[in-house]
Amino acid sequence: MQRSIERLEEYLDKLKEYTKKIYQCGSRNSYSKTDPDATFMRMKEDAMLNGQLKPGYNLQHGVDSEYITWLTIGPQPTDTTTLIPFLKDMEEHLNFKYKNIVADSGYESEENYLYIEENEQVSFIKPANYEISKTRKYKTDISRRENMEYNTENDCYTCKAGKKLVLTGTKQGKSKTGYVIRKNIYTCEDCYDCPYKRECIKGNNSKIPFEERVKRLEVSKVFQQKRAEDLERILSDEGCQLRMNRSIQAEGSFADVKTDMNFHRYLCRGKNNVLAESVLLAMAHNVNKLHHKIQRECTGTHLFNLKESA
Repeated sequence: MQRSIERLEEYLDKLKEYTKKIYQCGSRNSYSKTDPDATFMRMKEDAMLNGQLKPGYNLQHGVDSEYITWLTIGPQPTDTTTLIPFLKDMEEHLNFKYKNIVADSGYESEENYLYIEENEQVSFIKPANYEISKTRKYKTDISRRENMEYNTENDCYTCKAGKKLVLTGTKQGKSKTGYVIRKNIYTCEDCYDCPYKRECIKGNNSKIPFEERVKRLEVSKVFQQKRAEDLERILSDEGCQLRMNRSIQAEGSFADVKTDMNFHRYLCRGKNNVLAESVLLAMAHNVNKLHHKIQRECTGTHLFNLKESA
């Protein structure tokens, strides 16, 4: 009897320990024992070349005229879910709101597109498929929706074999932030004995035998519309200039901190301490940037101009 009570107490202690760890982890998938605020992430600097995970923070810089005007520290390993909290935090503390939001492809999502639009701002976000969409392999891939003919009136796609993919249903899912994504499902009328079936239907994850499988597409109309509108903006002269300046100014702010200041690792632990350290680095960066601008007599310059073609 005594042994059973002792074992029960051990189980209760373990249950309390696990409950505390789950609470500490929250919505993350990991945390560091030496710094519970830090999340294990894959770093760009990988000396062992084995994808080693290290505890770290996701630092976001908002840059204007080469100065770091705002920054945030977050536990998210990816950038997609950092954009909206960054914009909300910035607007909460600043007495103005930026009109144009320029970001790299890592920030593209339907939720981000809609938030920026509803917030009366304009997005200049590079689509995630922008670079690969220019390749020959992408343009000749018959399995992709982008390479199929779409009929707006009948709301259907036509594959290379001339068969129609018609709307057969809808699908709903949630992102990590709780945003509801709705997708239309288009199914081919008949894929039996199609000469292009091997090229069109890829992957071996389905439990259905390959001979019985048919081509299906899952399309978010909202996302595709917002991506098309955004693509048109970033290909304009204004969009090209803003994207070029994002590469120079935003990426340059991190390069200055890491290379010029030789800063590669936080010296303290805890989110608040790391945030304070990041703010000090940003202030030092801004002072250096102001000094260089005074020396070059270009303190009134906000954007670099595109080079004119010969």
